[in-house]
Amino acid sequence: GLGDSDVLRAVINESKLPGDNEADTDGNRHFYGFECINLGNGKDPWPEVQKEAIEKVAAAICRHHGWSERSVIGHKEWQPGKVDPRGFTMDGMRGRIAERLKGGGGGSKPAPGPKPAPKPSYEPFPGAAFFHVGQRSPIITAMGRRLVAEGCSRYEEGPSPDWSEADRRSYALWQQKQGFSGKDADGIPGKLTWDRLKVPKS
Repeated sequence: GLGDSDVLRAVINESKLPGDNEADTDGNRHFYGFECINLGNGKDPWPEVQKEAIEKVAAAICRHHGWSERSVIGHKEWQPGKVDPRGFTMDGMRGRIAERLKGGGGGSKPAPGPKPAPKPSYEPFPGAAFFHVGQRSPIITAMGRRLVAEGCSRYEEGPSPDWSEADRRSYALWQQKQGFSGKDADGIPGKLTWDRLKVPKS
């Protein structure tokens, strides 16, 4: 979208970024843009694997063009009024990208092989009776985040630990996505759809 031409000049020169106080330049002509899934409320965590993906793709593009990490900026550094990303700093991310660029990653110095990913741990199905008005649990928050990630959200605000009508309606969308309908898509979790949702342990 539109952003600050002074920021664009700083990125091209790989110099210190000025404050973004005007929107006079079409960034779509000059930048690679990536959408990164997050609730954007400053509380939703960024999993390490997601931050590593951001770091890797940015470093790969910089390496291809011969750029440094100074060519990487966040939405909030480009367009006035934007606040994303929230939850990590762009200076911190640029530091990570700089370290990856130093390491080669396919250049003369081979990058170390990836560590085996730990086996994911998921919440077992707590039973349909668990989901009722008045129930409060981090399991419900984790469930809500998975529903949002699967595109099955009826939340006006981010998922909370309190079971609500928004949780029920969101889960009903998930059940429908799994091919269920009628009373089998009433929004109360069942074991089959719960296991398919893969709710991480909180």
